[in-house]
Amino acid sequence: MVARLVIAAPSSGSGKTTVATGLMAAFAAAGLAVSPHKVGPDYIDPGYHALATGRPGRNLDAYLCGTDLIAPLFAHGATRCDVAVVEGVMGMYDGASGQGELASTAQVAKLLRAPVVLVVDASSQSRSVAALVHGFASWDPEVRIGGVILNKVGSARHEELLREALDASGVPVLGALRRERQVRTPSRHLGLVPVAERRAEAVDAVAALAEQVRVGCDLEAVLALARSAPELGVAAWDPAEVRAEAEAGVVSGRPVVAVASGAAFTFSYAEHSELLAAAGAEVVPFDPLRDESLPEGTRGLVVGGGFPEVYAPELSGNEPLRKAVAELALSGAPVAAECAGLLYLSRSLDGQPMCGVLDAEARMSQRLTLGYREAVAVSESSLAAVGTRLRGHEFHRTVIEPGAGAAPAWGMHLPERRVEGFVQLGVHASYLHTHWAAEPGMAKRFVERCAG
Repeated sequence: MVARLVIAAPSSGSGKTTVATGLMAAFAAAGLAVSPHKVGPDYIDPGYHALATGRPGRNLDAYLCGTDLIAPLFAHGATRCDVAVVEGVMGMYDGASGQGELASTAQVAKLLRAPVVLVVDASSQSRSVAALVHGFASWDPEVRIGGVILNKVGSARHEELLREALDASGVPVLGALRRERQVRTPSRHLGLVPVAERRAEAVDAVAALAEQVRVGCDLEAVLALARSAPELGVAAWDPAEVRAEAEAGVVSGRPVVAVASGAAFTFSYAEHSELLAAAGAEVVPFDPLRDESLPEGTRGLVVGGGFPEVYAPELSGNEPLRKAVAELALSGAPVAAECAGLLYLSRSLDGQPMCGVLDAEARMSQRLTLGYREAVAVSESSLAAVGTRLRGHEFHRTVIEPGAGAAPAWGMHLPERRVEGFVQLGVHASYLHTHWAAEPGMAKRFVERCAG
C-alpha cells in the first residue's frame, strides 16, 4: 500500500508543476521517501521531480504503454516509498486527440485509484471558482477530487473570498499560493530548460518551491488525503521478466551498452536502462559534450532525445567522439537513436558537422512537430522485427532531409501515412520516441545483437 495522489488542473499553465514539485520536495524534506511520477510522455518535468525526491522521475503514459501497464509501472516506481505524487498533463480530462479519455490525467487517476488535488489558477476570479471546481468534481463520478490548491492568489482578502465561495462545494481547500511568490523556471522552444543544463539554479528553484508549498499548503491534510487511497492490488512491473521470458544464458558476458547523457541528451525513460540491464547488458552512461571516447568495451550505443541543437558547436567540436561513434556504427554494432540521437548521427546539424553516420542534413525549423503516433517497423533492425507495431510520440522543432533512408525505420499511421527514419547495418534512427516497457522485446533483441 502506497499513499498516493494525483495533481491535476483545469488547463495547462495553472501551476501543476509548481505544486507537484513543491509537494515532492516538501515531503522529502520532512523525511518521507517520495515516488515521483508524470502523466504523459514529457521528459523535462521528471528531471525536476528527480531533483526534488532523489529518485528517478517516471512517466505514466496510457497511450504509449497501454492502460494495463499504468498501475504496474506505478507500483514499480513506488516500491519502498512512503508517498507517491503524480503530476498530471494538460487539463484533467484532456487526453490523446480523438481518443476520448485515453492518456488523460483523469484516466490515470482512475487506473491508480488515487485521489486528485485540483490546482486552480485563481488570479482572475473569486466566487466563480466554486462553479469551476463543482464542474470538474462532478463531470466523472469515478474521479475523486479530494481537495483544491489555489494558485496565484492576489491577497489575503482574495484568498478569503475564494475560500468562502468553496465552502459549499464540498471540496476542501488544501492550500493557497500567493501570486507574488511564484518561482520562475526558464523555458525555451520545447518547454522548461532541463535540470541537467542548470543544475545549481534548479536546486535553488526546487528548494524555493518546497518552501512556497510548505508555507501555503496544509501538508498534513494533503498527506492524509494521499493515505486515504485504497489498496491498488496489482503486482509491480518487473524488468527482470525480460530475462525470465528468454532462455537462461542467452546473453553472457554483459556486453557494454553506452547510453548518451549530459546536458545535450536528457530525454530518457528510466525503464529503458533497467530493461537493458535486465536483458544482460552493462549500461554505462557517457557525455558527448565532455567525453572524447566511448566507454571501454562498448558493444552497443543508445542516443536518446534532448537538445543537440542548443549544443551543436560543442558536439561538433568533440571530433574524437564523433569519429568513434561513426566507427562503431560502421562496424555494424547496434545503435539506437531517437530524435536528438537521429540529429547527432546525421552529416550536419545547422551547418555544424555531426557524426556522419546518416546521409542526411538536419536543421532547426519554425514548425513544432508534436503528437502521438501509431507505427509499424518496416525494416528488420537491431530494435524490431518487421511488422512490430507500437505507439510513439514526436516532439521536435527540427527537420532532417531526407526524412527516411532507403530502409526506413517506421511506417506511420497517425496523423498521416508515411515512412520515417533510417535502418542501416546495426543503426536504427528515428524521430519517434518510444517506451520500451510497452515492447520489452526490443531491449532483449538489442542486447542479444550486442552480444552476438
